[in-house]
Amino acid sequence: MATQVIAAQTIGVGFDRNAIDAAERNLSLLAAQQRARRGPTPEMLFVKYLDNTRLVRTEDPVRVREMRIFSAALAVLFLFLMVYGWQHFSAIEYGYHVEAEKHQLKVLQEQNRHLQLSEAQLRDPGRIDRMARELGLGSPQPGQVVGSDPVLDASAPVMAEASPGIAPLH
Repeated sequence: MATQVIAAQTIGVGFDRNAIDAAERNLSLLAAQQRARRGPTPEMLFVKYLDNTRLVRTEDPVRVREMRIFSAALAVLFLFLMVYGWQHFSAIEYGYHVEAEKHQLKVLQEQNRHLQLSEAQLRDPGRIDRMARELGLGSPQPGQVVGSDPVLDASAPVMAEASPGIAPLH
């Protein structure tokens, strides 16, 4: 825009005089701002080509030590976070296992209760007597009835048992 204004002044194209005055004022303000930014000395730009290919970087032992300590600290922090996460998630997993076992225990207790009720119904002497009469069976003779809990005979063989009071020989 500024080049058009300057070109218009030199060529003498019929621009409005107010527009030219505004453009000149803007140019002078821009120049004042640039002078205020860079100070009293003019800015000069020199192109300088640097060849850094032959430079060799020397290691700073203090910096290397600091980086090793920092890396070790990060590794320890990471290790602590991993252990914490492992413990946390294993505790959650164990909680699920405990709840599953409690549920299974309730199911098995309910099943055991049903089986005990069923056994009690099947052992009912009145039911057994009624079924026997339907099948045409008579009352048992004395000595013919054998209970479900056998009485141990003194002459019968006995299974060997380990008593907790006697220490085994080695």
